[in-house]
Amino acid sequence: MSKRQKSDPLKNTFPFPNEIFILGLRPGELAVYSYLLCCANRKTGQCWPSYKAIGKAVGMTENTVAKYVSSLEHKGLIRTEPTTITTKAGIKRNGNLLYTVSPFQDVLKAHYQQQLKLLALEAARARFRPNA
Repeated sequence: MSKRQKSDPLKNTFPFPNEIFILGLRPGELAVYSYLLCCANRKTGQCWPSYKAIGKAVGMTENTVAKYVSSLEHKGLIRTEPTTITTKAGIKRNGNLLYTVSPFQDVLKAHYQQQLKLLALEAARARFRPNA
């Protein structure tokens, strides 16, 4: 009798933080972020899919993907770096972006700090409003 190896049900999964919904991301941002999280190396947080590959996976045009990548970068969820490739003819060309998914605890901490700043600003404004 041969021993069959049990398949690992978590092998083809990736962690998705529950707190992601606190950030108020749009559906398109969630889709692009989840795809990048799925592709990212678990240790480095890095991956380099093309806009075309992301768009095909999440059902968006390349321009729409670019818009959401920019938004995710602005919100601190990812960082991007340009890459270059060298063709067989020795010509340097632009490669895909290198994405680094930020550690989620850092993103959450920055979000809470921003919320506290907004509350402090609102409290300061309230102190200077004339009584109506």
